[in-house]
Amino acid sequence: MDFRQTNIVELARQIRGGEMSAIDVTTAALNNIAQVDGQLKSFCSVNPERALAEASAIDNALARGDNLPLAGIPIGVKDLEDAAGYVTTYGSALHTGDVEAEQDSELVRRLKAAGCVVVGKTNTPEFGHRGKTDNVPFGITRNPWNLDHTPGGSSGGTAAALAAGIVPLATGSDGGGSIRIPSALCGLSGIKTSQGRIPNGGKLPPGSGLLTVKGPMARTTLETAYALDLTVGDLATDTFAQGDKVDNWLDGVQRSGLPDSVIWSPTMGFATVDKEIMAHSEAAISKLAAAGVTIIENDNIWETDPVRDWLVFWTSARARAQQHLMGTKDWERIDPQLRKLIEMGTKMTGAAYALAIDAGHHLNYQLEQAFEAAPLIVTPAVCGHTPTVENEGVVNGQETPGWVGFTVGLNMTRNPTGVVPIGKSNAGLPLALQVIGRQRADLSVLQAMHRFEQVFEFNEIAGFGVED
Repeated sequence: MDFRQTNIVELARQIRGGEMSAIDVTTAALNNIAQVDGQLKSFCSVNPERALAEASAIDNALARGDNLPLAGIPIGVKDLEDAAGYVTTYGSALHTGDVEAEQDSELVRRLKAAGCVVVGKTNTPEFGHRGKTDNVPFGITRNPWNLDHTPGGSSGGTAAALAAGIVPLATGSDGGGSIRIPSALCGLSGIKTSQGRIPNGGKLPPGSGLLTVKGPMARTTLETAYALDLTVGDLATDTFAQGDKVDNWLDGVQRSGLPDSVIWSPTMGFATVDKEIMAHSEAAISKLAAAGVTIIENDNIWETDPVRDWLVFWTSARARAQQHLMGTKDWERIDPQLRKLIEMGTKMTGAAYALAIDAGHHLNYQLEQAFEAAPLIVTPAVCGHTPTVENEGVVNGQETPGWVGFTVGLNMTRNPTGVVPIGKSNAGLPLALQVIGRQRADLSVLQAMHRFEQVFEFNEIAGFGVED
């Protein structure tokens, strides 16, 4: 079953209506993994027996008349969060021998309560430390659009599985772009919701501290909105959790029209964007204008590149988690690039952290000044071309870690931000625009994403993947 040929709203309806069973659909997902994922390596752990037992329980619950909006939908869980019965390895050789999780993360718990079936864990770079997905224990995850390229990261395993049609829904997390980057590189519509919409609560604090946002990932905005309606909401053990929403996001997305106006910011005031990517982005903006959207250009939104301040947050979080390993035999088992980031974090001061918090305040203030002209800001999703599995992304012929420059600042400000595919590069890899909304205006972002999909009409699927 190629899950790119349906959507989770219709698929769950068919399962609830008895047209197919949860076991049927779960078996199809497991077959997809067995037949396709050997080359792709989107999954790092699979448990068919457990998945089929969960599916059987869903079928029994439906027979009793239980209301399960996501009945029988098979999902992958990013290997940075817990799923009961699976080891959470964080993509690290340090944790492959850990005991299996006894409980689900809150996001996974809510998805399962709605009827989802966990079929396995999706791959991630070690502790989610970069925008490419590879690690020592499980190897390289590849992009279904071109196996020589990465699907991005750190939710790269999830994005690759969705783009290949292996599963229709999976989980991701975003501490600096880790939902948006792989969605953009794999031709998906993905959103980093406002922080706290899906709580991080539970016994352990989130891995990247103040930056972490979790959420469901799917191919289209409509599907994501459906899953979000069933997973957002308050939780007392998350001090940053937002209160329960009152509106129905799926209904709001379906009833929406194109926004009257948007702000187009080609560089946000700081970024260098590849010329080809900029040309495709400007062509997409022209399509929006032709569809009736008023385009207001503002290319001086942020005064500086936020990456240095973002690194204070991220490296400090990693240092607090792994600095105790420095000087031990386990230190050499950590990815060399990640070791450098941990070392950087050990040198951060409390004053530097406080200044980084201030930087987030200033970035948000500058966004709000821009929003006075229109409620949405649109940028390219990334600055550079999709990296190969061996190299960095490329901006105007030069490899640079700055190929992902647009995403990190929005984790510091916590604004809802999504990406929408607009077409393909000359190399045949997906390209996307990023849509930024005002504080807590998640529905507005989802509505714009959904209508932009209809304008851009990106209906192609990756050449590598499931074949019905």
